[in-house]
Amino acid sequence: MSRDPNLMTVFGAHWCPDCRRVRGFLTAHHIPFNWVDLEEHEGATAEIESIIGGKRRIPTLQFPDGSFLISPPNDELADKLGITRAAAMDTYDLVIAGGGPAALTTAIYAARENMSVIVVEKSALGGQAGVTERYDNYPGFPDGVEGIDLADRFVRQAARYGVELLESVAVDTITPVDDAFEVMTSAGQLLSARAVLISTGSQYRRTNAPGESDLIGAGIHFCATCDGPFYKGADEVVVIGGGNSGMEEGLFLTQFANHVTIFARKDGLTGSKLLQDKVSEHPKIDVVSNVEVASFNADEQGLIKSITFRDLDSGEELEHACKAAFLFIGLDPTTEWLKGLVELDERRFVKTDRNLETSVKGIFAAGDVRGGSTKQLASAVGEGAAVSIQIRYHLNELDDKQG
Repeated sequence: MSRDPNLMTVFGAHWCPDCRRVRGFLTAHHIPFNWVDLEEHEGATAEIESIIGGKRRIPTLQFPDGSFLISPPNDELADKLGITRAAAMDTYDLVIAGGGPAALTTAIYAARENMSVIVVEKSALGGQAGVTERYDNYPGFPDGVEGIDLADRFVRQAARYGVELLESVAVDTITPVDDAFEVMTSAGQLLSARAVLISTGSQYRRTNAPGESDLIGAGIHFCATCDGPFYKGADEVVVIGGGNSGMEEGLFLTQFANHVTIFARKDGLTGSKLLQDKVSEHPKIDVVSNVEVASFNADEQGLIKSITFRDLDSGEELEHACKAAFLFIGLDPTTEWLKGLVELDERRFVKTDRNLETSVKGIFAAGDVRGGSTKQLASAVGEGAAVSIQIRYHLNELDDKQG
């Protein structure tokens, strides 16, 4: 298929959820583009490597002027394309920072009670649910459901109830003013809110070992669903992390790699017994416990060639050759933007009381960003429903006080 040289080109694959996000964003904003699926276009992988300096990451977006973006969040892409991002009103009953399952559930329940609600999401609506390959344990879907499909259902239901959904914009600051809050967005718009929900979720944790930063996209990845197919036929792929995510992604990678080794710390495999059994019985997976990453090592082309692990008891170091490493060692809360506004726990998650209210009256928190949350989809949805009730109580108190 010929490409229009005057349009941006998006390199991706049909199985990549982040690629679907970018394509959906461009389509929703009526922006034309060339689409190159690396599974269907011979030489597409080599093109990607050429554009981004030998690395392999999708989606890669190349613009007519030769510039490029790698897996850009929606706000960065919007800025690149000059898309204006503004809320329709200046004042809301409830401003929600974040657009994952907890946020969208809260918005649905609140809107049903006639609150004016806006969801402000820095990246793509749906949060982690939208980039998870599949959910087999979410009630109501006995045959399982794709994460991107479930996220889309949340978004469409919120829109049906009149929730304003503002993508590609972050909440920068929240300032208490009397019994309300001034909320400044990254687009420079000042909103007024009677209540605020913090639901900004969490992000993948890194090891911070030597060599890690240089090799991200050049063999180090954080999404097996997105990048696993790059390693079809690879002799050895490594998963770092023995929790549920590490086991799930390790099992997924066996579709492509000839062998997968899961490296875990002292506790070994943790989490679901069902997943542990599947991993232990799988002929293409080995598990090594009681180690930590000492360094990531590159070859002459700047691609990962091995990982040096350190035994946590003896201190002995072992070099393990691999074609790729997928990191699933936990999540860090997205709370750096709060700048001391509300109290955080020792791991920087937001502290709340049993009503899901933070240390600042009128500011609530729900989902993965909250200290004590279970980091499970069903729990996030439950917290969203529960916190909407507490927000209604808070607004009723304000109404009684003012009138």
